[in-house]
Amino acid sequence: MAIYILLSRLSQQGVQTLKSNPDRLREVNRDVEELGAKVLHQWATLGEFDFVNVIEAPDTATVARVSVALASRGSTRVQTLPALTIDDFIATLS
Repeated sequence: MAIYILLSRLSQQGVQTLKSNPDRLREVNRDVEELGAKVLHQWATLGEFDFVNVIEAPDTATVARVSVALASRGSTRVQTLPALTIDDFIATLS
């Protein structure tokens, strides 16, 4: 399975949703699983991004589906980054 980093920023709508229903975060994680990926780690952050998620997905098509589904709700903007372990990265250089 491939690993991806999802960096997200809440829209004003997303902030209002989170404030009125903080458990919505866990519901979104279940939505991600229904789309074929799995949330491995999740952090709330202060600064440019509101959340950093590490997810596992079988392929790029699946993570694209997740990213579009999350962004289409209007509550968040998502930046998706493929991630390689250092060992995998070094192996690509050999």
